[in-house]
Amino acid sequence: MGNWSPDSWTSKPAAQQPAYSNPAEVVRVMEAIAKLPPLVTSWEIVALRTQLAEAARGERFLLQGGDCAESFDHCDSSTIANKLKILLQMSLVLVHGSQRRVIRVGRFAGQYAKPRSDDVEERNGATLPSYRGDLINRPEFTAEARNADPELMLRGYERAALTLNFIRTLIGGGLVDPHRLDYWNLDWVTDSPMAAEYRRMARSIGESLRFMENLVGAHPGELHWIDFFTSHEGLVLPYEQAQTRRVPRQEGWYNLSTHFPWIGMRTADPDGAHAEYFRGIRNPIGMKVGPAMTPETLKRLIDILDPDNEPGRLTLIHRLGCEQIGSCLPPLIEAARATGRTVLWSCDPMHGNTRTTADGTKTRQFQEILSELDQAFDLHAAHGSRLGGVHIELTGEDVTECVGGARRLNESDLKRAYRSQLDPRLNYEQALETALFIAGKMRQGNGAHTAAR
Repeated sequence: MGNWSPDSWTSKPAAQQPAYSNPAEVVRVMEAIAKLPPLVTSWEIVALRTQLAEAARGERFLLQGGDCAESFDHCDSSTIANKLKILLQMSLVLVHGSQRRVIRVGRFAGQYAKPRSDDVEERNGATLPSYRGDLINRPEFTAEARNADPELMLRGYERAALTLNFIRTLIGGGLVDPHRLDYWNLDWVTDSPMAAEYRRMARSIGESLRFMENLVGAHPGELHWIDFFTSHEGLVLPYEQAQTRRVPRQEGWYNLSTHFPWIGMRTADPDGAHAEYFRGIRNPIGMKVGPAMTPETLKRLIDILDPDNEPGRLTLIHRLGCEQIGSCLPPLIEAARATGRTVLWSCDPMHGNTRTTADGTKTRQFQEILSELDQAFDLHAAHGSRLGGVHIELTGEDVTECVGGARRLNESDLKRAYRSQLDPRLNYEQALETALFIAGKMRQGNGAHTAAR
């Protein structure tokens, strides 16, 4: 690891960092967070790394999903439970359709910051700093709200802790027990065009579970059904550093704010602070790969982030867009192969397909999202690679932010329930339809796999 330390990133150029006006206050907050209990454990992190290694071998599939950016105001039981339910339902579809085990990773309990293309925002002749997520500043268009406030890092830690505590309570309390599939439903989608297909699948799974339990002599509730992990973009490096520590009986340093942090496309610089920070932590890590990523840069980053060729260590999340994936992805696959490393490939079909309507509303076309996924599976197969996961922005709310899908939403529907402060998300129906599509592709391309759970 050389001369790495949790703060060695400060010697490198750091992109997309908050412009804090009081460095002493930043240090005070970091020291306060460093004294608080960790949010996750090292053994959970090690377990995830093992499962990601299995995904890289084709034995599992990674499902990663959640909000574009979480809001402190939406740290409530229904919002958290609905996001968990939608990921559970998607994973159920994938397990049932592909006969492969699924790794469930929520894009929440820490996803409070977002990189921005522009440092400032203009409205009605006024110019203020851009809103960068609740971990950094506030969405209201006032000078006070847009000021970067280090105290928000403490609020972010607290909201992440509350979210994780509730998720663990739900899982430990039986929400994820497949015998209780009715608990996984969201009330507002009772009449969804997708509901009948899901209920049919749930009945089939229930029958299979009863058969298995009778076969092995187990009683309902005795079996451990799923693991659930969390992730967020490791964007604000003071926040990440504050929760990076050594743990007993493990070598190296762990970021204990999350199981699976990732590097965003705008901070994936081999000479930058994020690469320096991420190279030193023992967590499995992800890295977004966009159209501007050259094969040479990708090779350098893989060498930096996975020097020991540790399966499960590095997940490459390509976000190329349905129009560019055909030309961009094959050279990147070849570049990764040339390094000799075992990486896990995942597809983010959301970010490369963002569009803006005539009135300035950001949206995504559902068919373009499916198109990128379709091409991703085929391109990996054609180049001797394997798509082992998906990374999706979604919500359990009844939103209308992406057009298309089962209800054929169009641009006029966006005004009905557009709630995202930043990027548009799939709603329940669109997310479930995406899972059905992925399961179909996996079934066509790979056949039967290791018995699912």
